[in-house]
Amino acid sequence: MSSEQPVSASCPISRLLDIAGERWSFLILRDLFNGVRRFDGLQKNLGISKKVLSQRLRRLVEAGLLSRVPYQERPPRFEYRLTAKGRDFFPVLVAMLSWSNRWLFNQGEQTTELTHLECGHPLDAKLVCGHCNGAVTPARIKAIDTIKREQ
Repeated sequence: MSSEQPVSASCPISRLLDIAGERWSFLILRDLFNGVRRFDGLQKNLGISKKVLSQRLRRLVEAGLLSRVPYQERPPRFEYRLTAKGRDFFPVLVAMLSWSNRWLFNQGEQTTELTHLECGHPLDAKLVCGHCNGAVTPARIKAIDTIKREQ
């Protein structure tokens, strides 16, 4: 008998992974944040097949993270833009990049680092409470099942 519990439909992380939980979706979102909007540019940057890219873009549009906007009539061509929902994904990618740089790269290896333009220093992203600005750690939070409220 398996000791694994089924993933709850009310788990926010499970829902996120349902729409963006595979490699290509995260990399597509990364490129869109970096200003790449057109299919050809995404395909070139990512080295992804047209079929897989089309599927992932369609899924991200259906999930409301991207919008598909025409930029040429003949032949019809579209570019992809982050929606408000997609732009709100930025802190997730920053957290992933920060964690990866800390734990997956050895000293002397080339990687990507974010620089905060206002102060010119490398970004050291911290998780803080939006209400009191207190540090957030696993010991300082509690998960509570609740009903989603209006934003």
